[in-house]
Amino acid sequence: MTHFTWLDGSIVGTYLLATMIAGIMVRKYVSRVDHFLLAGREMNVFLGIASLAATEFGIVTCMYTAQAGYTRGFAGSIPGICNAVAMFVVGWTGFCVKPLRDSGAITIPELFEKRYGKFVRWLAGVVIVLGGLLNMGVFLRVGGQFLVVCCGLNLRYLEIAMTVLLLGVAVYTILGGMLSVLVTDFLQFIVMSAGMLAVTVLVLTQVGWDTMIEAVETNHGPGGFNPFIAPDLGWAFVVSNLFTNIAAVLTWQTCIARLLSAKDSKTGRQVYTGTAFFFVCRWIIPGLWGIAALAMIEPTVVETIGLQFGEKDGSLFAMPFFLAQIVPAGMMGVLVAAMLAADMSTDSAYMLTWGSVIYNDILAPFRRTKWSEKRGILWNRCIVALIGMFLLFWGLWYKLEGNLWEYLQTTGAIYLASMSVLLIACCYWKNANNWGAIAAIIVGAALPVLSLSLNLFVKVPMLDAAGAQVLREGQLMTEGIVKHYIGDNYVNIGTFLATGLAMIVGSLLKPRSWGPSPAPTAAAPDRRAGAEYRPDSPELS
Repeated sequence: MTHFTWLDGSIVGTYLLATMIAGIMVRKYVSRVDHFLLAGREMNVFLGIASLAATEFGIVTCMYTAQAGYTRGFAGSIPGICNAVAMFVVGWTGFCVKPLRDSGAITIPELFEKRYGKFVRWLAGVVIVLGGLLNMGVFLRVGGQFLVVCCGLNLRYLEIAMTVLLLGVAVYTILGGMLSVLVTDFLQFIVMSAGMLAVTVLVLTQVGWDTMIEAVETNHGPGGFNPFIAPDLGWAFVVSNLFTNIAAVLTWQTCIARLLSAKDSKTGRQVYTGTAFFFVCRWIIPGLWGIAALAMIEPTVVETIGLQFGEKDGSLFAMPFFLAQIVPAGMMGVLVAAMLAADMSTDSAYMLTWGSVIYNDILAPFRRTKWSEKRGILWNRCIVALIGMFLLFWGLWYKLEGNLWEYLQTTGAIYLASMSVLLIACCYWKNANNWGAIAAIIVGAALPVLSLSLNLFVKVPMLDAAGAQVLREGQLMTEGIVKHYIGDNYVNIGTFLATGLAMIVGSLLKPRSWGPSPAPTAAAPDRRAGAEYRPDSPELS
């Protein structure tokens, strides 16, 4: 049962139409490539905070944070706390982000070329795009699943909902680039915040705080409040999320795009510190919705919904099913509009930022002659369209194995581990060189890709408690087999440590006679994104 009516549909339709009009209207201001990619570097603090907050909260964010609340209780909010602390500390100190913004680079790989050379710039771009697109690949399916469950739509409309959602976002992103993203993000931030607060008040009123506490105690015990004693979390979960969130603050392309679009490094740092608190809210608020679902929805119902989607675990759908039961008509339209606002903001920013790396870094060797601004904008628009097509097809057939947040961590680590190590070394270690950089990129990408491949194609047998007892008694392992999916917190921690070691060893192995590359200039002048790419340019060499 759902309370989604024609009134709610009218609310959602009106909002979508207003967003599309606002996004398309600014296309006339896009006359240069740096307008398309970085909004001319004119973003102020308040617009930056609204844009970054809206971008980093999509339907997929709401789903995996609510799933964390449902499956892990209050302990599931630890990633949000780590993210907020990392965001505030980096913004307050300017660690890495100040020299990055002051360099005038358009993307992180462009900065790397100044220290590590042209090949490392190109290779870094490839790895960033690979990790980013795989990470974003599940967004559309998860968004469609939310809409189907929450609005009570027929399952056969899932692909249609996904396609329409993507097309709507792609239109204004392709036409207006970062200018459209910033304008629509501001509108979406307002709608999203209002919708989240209204639904949270409703949830607390309908369910009650005491009932939610009791549900966590009953289903998760003390581990539902303390991640260090939770049987499936522990220190590895906390450390893994600490590594991931520090690296994401330093190198995640959507965050960095806001930093590089800011007027100066001071503005960029203020955007980071101003947005930090929101990163706690984006975990805690949907997490409370998931805990409320744990208290009110029977586990058998959740499992049944998961099976209808062909998923082995139905915990991802507990929250949208719960909201479909308690949110009344009228408010349901506000909720769906808020979730669509969040999702559109996320999808548009992600497509644009990954596209900027493809254009600025992967295609850099092919832009040896000067491209006109018109040609550069056309290429960027085509790239965004191609990314949209990839996301559509990947989202249609990829089946998620295991917990959604763990999948996002693993795919993100494909480039987060290596890029964060390269950035820190580029800014603060004078002996870092291209040998170490290449080694770090290879090692950082190899472990997560191997993990994802094994998850997708290989099922590794692992003993459960009964099977372990049989093995201890010296008997053959004939029963008690469970499936274990590789790519958990230990793989994530190992990836970061191995990548750092590869950078150190690789850099030290390079003969000194070759000499380390000079450190990047801290205050190099800004370059326009459409400027001529010259391999022998002293500014980039």
